[in-house]
Amino acid sequence: MIIDQLFKQFNKTKVLVLGDVMIDAYFYGSVSRISPEAPVPIVNLKQKEQRLGGAANVALNLKSLGAEPIICSIKGNDADGAALKALCKQNGLVVDALINDYNRQTTVKTRVIGNNHQLLRIDEEETKDIDASIEDLVYEAVKSLISEIDALIFQDYNKGLLTSGLIHRVISLCQQHNVPMVVDPKFTNFFEYQGVTLFKPNKKELLQAENISEVLSVAEVKAVAEEVRIKLKAAKVMTTLSEDGVIILSDEGVIHLPAHSRKIVDVSGAGDSVLSVAALCVAAGVSDELTAALSNLAGGIVCEQIGVVPIDKDLLLGEAMELNVASGY
Repeated sequence: MIIDQLFKQFNKTKVLVLGDVMIDAYFYGSVSRISPEAPVPIVNLKQKEQRLGGAANVALNLKSLGAEPIICSIKGNDADGAALKALCKQNGLVVDALINDYNRQTTVKTRVIGNNHQLLRIDEEETKDIDASIEDLVYEAVKSLISEIDALIFQDYNKGLLTSGLIHRVISLCQQHNVPMVVDPKFTNFFEYQGVTLFKPNKKELLQAENISEVLSVAEVKAVAEEVRIKLKAAKVMTTLSEDGVIILSDEGVIHLPAHSRKIVDVSGAGDSVLSVAALCVAAGVSDELTAALSNLAGGIVCEQIGVVPIDKDLLLGEAMELNVASGY
């Protein structure tokens, strides 16, 4: 498939993002002295900012790529929940399946930035599993949308939304409707995603799930990824390897693409961009090579920017065409 045709196809793709949403808050300021009260820097606050984070940032990435994302998640019935919903609307995201959970607070991660360096992060969150009544509401929301979508993303941050029961129910529903599933897992419930289309852990998550603490070569990581693919009965496993690039495994074989030379500024949100591009490639049915190549490019581009930001479609297309990533695919 010619690359510009693929990018045009993104515009016709509808993706349901099922996962933990949150607010990424930033306090920006300058530091010129140390506090007399404790050996910590004093930040002279200049600016505050709120951005969409977690699964909501995945939705932003999909929208930036031209697709139509639908968020299915929960939020607290609190001021931060109202702010989260308002941010979604400001960014043109559909919030019909954003469900209030009156028993929990909205997740907020606040980063304190002084002199362009992150000094501190404050997390406000609740991570217990949702109760059965909320799970049923979420499942019914997915069920009502399943016939409209071209792919479903599980975006798991272990904040309690994606319980084992909900995961199994949604996978079964997707299989019944032939909807491809792409997963960004975390340690809890890592092996619950049986039979998905593409499973995308990073290297740390992959090794942690297999209780491996020693340093492995790329070849050894490939072997571990294949073991995980077999355990999950997944069609594909794609693992990001930071400076070593990305690998993708399927019945068709193993592909390893090295990372591109980048000036890394901030890795925050890179995984969300990788996941979004991979999901759209899976929905389009392109080759493993092209899926890995475009996802790898997207992650690198986002790492050159400060903070959690969605991928720039024109920038990604420009680099993809310049590098001729679609040649031979």
